[in-house]
Amino acid sequence: MNVSIVLRAFVSLLWVAVVGMIVLAVVKASRGKSVKALSIGILVVAIFAAILSSVSAGLEFVQPEERAVVISAVAPDGYREQPLQPGLNWIVPFLETVVKYPISRQTYTMSTVHQEGQVAGDDSISARTSDGQAVLIDSSVIYALDPDQVIKVHIEWQDRYADDLVRPLSRGVIRDAVSQFGVEEVYSSQRAEMTQQINDNMRLKLNENGLLLIDFVLRNITFSSEYAASVEQKQIAEQEAQQAKFVVEQRKQEAEQARQVAQGKADATVIQAEGQAEARLIQSDAESKALLVIQKALADNPELLTYTYITKLAPGVQVMLVPNNVPYILPVPTMEPALASDTELVPTAIPTATPLPTPTPTSTP
Repeated sequence: MNVSIVLRAFVSLLWVAVVGMIVLAVVKASRGKSVKALSIGILVVAIFAAILSSVSAGLEFVQPEERAVVISAVAPDGYREQPLQPGLNWIVPFLETVVKYPISRQTYTMSTVHQEGQVAGDDSISARTSDGQAVLIDSSVIYALDPDQVIKVHIEWQDRYADDLVRPLSRGVIRDAVSQFGVEEVYSSQRAEMTQQINDNMRLKLNENGLLLIDFVLRNITFSSEYAASVEQKQIAEQEAQQAKFVVEQRKQEAEQARQVAQGKADATVIQAEGQAEARLIQSDAESKALLVIQKALADNPELLTYTYITKLAPGVQVMLVPNNVPYILPVPTMEPALASDTELVPTAIPTATPLPTPTPTSTP
């Protein structure tokens, strides 16, 4: 609760009461009645109201979001060197007055949109880039009074710091920064760097005048209609070029995929051919080793061939008819002639076959 306001309200009521009592005394006096007691009451209430008025004039309550500058008739420089801090403060009644300043954050907006900024209408900042292109900048400056420099602000700017300091200073800093960048850099590659440069320069200049920069917001950049049309055409061309590049890359990927498929098929064919060739080599090696085994067996037992031939015959054959004038490829057992003609009946004795040991197959890695 603001004690000074409550006290001033109470003092105002006392003075109203004094005026009412005076009016009542005048009415009684006009009727010839005694007003001595009423006069004493008026004097007492008036003295009490005057005392409370002096006390209330010496009390000043400062809100937490405020700082107060004391204008003093008794101070050498006409003001106290330290501002009043939040809370209830005492000043010299009727010889000192207080001017309060907010230290909370404030925003100053300059925009092309009507009724959006502090100035009605188009209040954007017109600037030119290093290559001569005109641009319109919408921005907001978020700032606050430095609590330790409130007296400096009061002396130099009073309550005009928003319109007479923040506005012209920010517009000048923005124009200086924009003039150092090309138009393409302003809206694309160097926008962040430009914003940071504006922020740094504005912070320095505001601090020199007792203000703190909280943040600078670059809201929008607007170009001339001619340049905006050229930018749009350029973007369309870039998009078409990117689309064409994408199509080319897609065709390259498809060709690479087809090449890899063909390479895979070729590799598979080579692998299959190598496998078949290796199988033929293994088979040939196995046949060669089998022939060597057969050759060795025939060398050790010449009758083996005859035995093999006989075993290939039908198991029920007891007699064979062969021409007598054809040489035998294979030797046959001794036989007795039975008929003297072109055809001989040859009894064949089937020798008992002696089983041979089965050769152990040799595997080739």
